[in-house]
Amino acid sequence: MRRPAPLPSTPGRPGEKDAAPAAKSGRRRRDVGADDGSSSLDDVARDERADDVSVDEPQPQPQPQPQPTSTRDVWRAARARRKALRAEIRRFTQRSRRRRIVWLSSIGAALLLVGGSVVAAYSPLFAVQKITVAGATSLDPAAIEAALGDQLGTPLALVDSSKVKAALLAFPLIETYALEARPPHDLTVRIVERTPVGVIRSTAGYTLVDAAGVALSTTSDQPPAQPVIDVAGGVDSAAFRSAGLVVRALPADVRAALTGISATTADDVTLTLNSGLTVVWGSADESALKALVLSKTMANRPDAASIDVTSPEVAVVG
Repeated sequence: MRRPAPLPSTPGRPGEKDAAPAAKSGRRRRDVGADDGSSSLDDVARDERADDVSVDEPQPQPQPQPQPTSTRDVWRAARARRKALRAEIRRFTQRSRRRRIVWLSSIGAALLLVGGSVVAAYSPLFAVQKITVAGATSLDPAAIEAALGDQLGTPLALVDSSKVKAALLAFPLIETYALEARPPHDLTVRIVERTPVGVIRSTAGYTLVDAAGVALSTTSDQPPAQPVIDVAGGVDSAAFRSAGLVVRALPADVRAALTGISATTADDVTLTLNSGLTVVWGSADESALKALVLSKTMANRPDAASIDVTSPEVAVVG
């Protein structure tokens, strides 16, 4: 049998030129095999797979082998992990750290202020340069200031109260006192003078005393406007304490007219006025009410020779 002539080839895409001879040779082999009768279907399929692999499929590339992990790589990974962990912790604790900073700043400022104030208070910047005496009427303020002169130059916070007390003991008329520091350089001494209630006559003269029996001064002549106190037992007796309380409760006009006080016990205090009026007071109980009743009775009965206010509800006029 005669084989027909091949068709002429047509121009195609690049790459088809090389594929055509291969296809032609394959057909030639198939044709030859068909002619001699020794080819099989398995040979044809194997030839087609070989043609497809050689033309269309790329050859597999070798895979790179994994490199072994070194100690340096492990250290770098651990450091990166710790760094990331610290960043997360800072992010989640930012608000609490901010509050802590505010609290610490406030506490530090307060401590700095207190410390600075303490240091300044104990420094010569606040030393005593002037002493002022307030409340003195019978006493000479200049004498008290001179007695406290050793406190000049001392920081206000270091003024020795025991030394001040020792200096003021030289003035018996001072009953109480208080120190006031007025920065930067002024120290004020506020005093309360004792209130004399009368004089006690003795061989030494006339001793001026207050309601507590403290001797304020002694003179040879009786001080003006000071009544003579005649009590049994002296200044340490209950009669004297009761007489002192009565004198301090008297109205100002009655106190100015008082010339004598007598008592044998705490319950029989008797007053004598410069007009000759005798007032039987009794004990020191209800002295405020007795003083009010006495003033009204004296106003209503100016000619009275004696007034008994032992029972203030019923005054007895004689």
